[in-house]
Amino acid sequence: MALIHFSISPPSVRSSPSFPCSPTHQMVPSSGSLVASSVSSRFGSVSMKKRKGSIFTVKSSLDTVGPTVTVGQVTEVTKDTFWPIVNAAGNKTVVLDMYTQWCGPCKVIAPKFQDLSKKYDDVVFLKLDCNQDNKPLAKELGIRVVPTFKILKDNKIVKEVTGAKFDDLVAAIETVRCN
Repeated sequence: MALIHFSISPPSVRSSPSFPCSPTHQMVPSSGSLVASSVSSRFGSVSMKKRKGSIFTVKSSLDTVGPTVTVGQVTEVTKDTFWPIVNAAGNKTVVLDMYTQWCGPCKVIAPKFQDLSKKYDDVVFLKLDCNQDNKPLAKELGIRVVPTFKILKDNKIVKEVTGAKFDDLVAAIETVRCN
């Protein structure tokens, strides 16, 4: 389960840096003595508990999208698991890294893709090895080069980034998740 830690200095307001498009995860403690709270937002429900001084542990209903997907991690998918996971994600943004084991640029961008999964806890990050077993899905998704990143919203591909272009990938994710 993904945990987000907030530092709160009363009476200021701070929100999670992972939610720049919507200030839905804000806490305004009146005296710093907030022990527990619950917030509902368009991203799901969040429960907060004070932990050691002014550190809050936040557990969100976004933490899992299905039985095999955890927010904050990259999940390996296959031709059989991809669409069920995308469907379970609902209206959340889904980013799919389509790669091969032998691809040099794929290996270079993989750790950066993992870091993005930790940064954007409102986005589902998946990866698909475009090997022989997954060839039907790769063909269905129109893969021509690796790496290719497909960004989906509401079960539809809305953006694509080809090549190991990290800045382009970040810009595409920001555009889709903020719309």
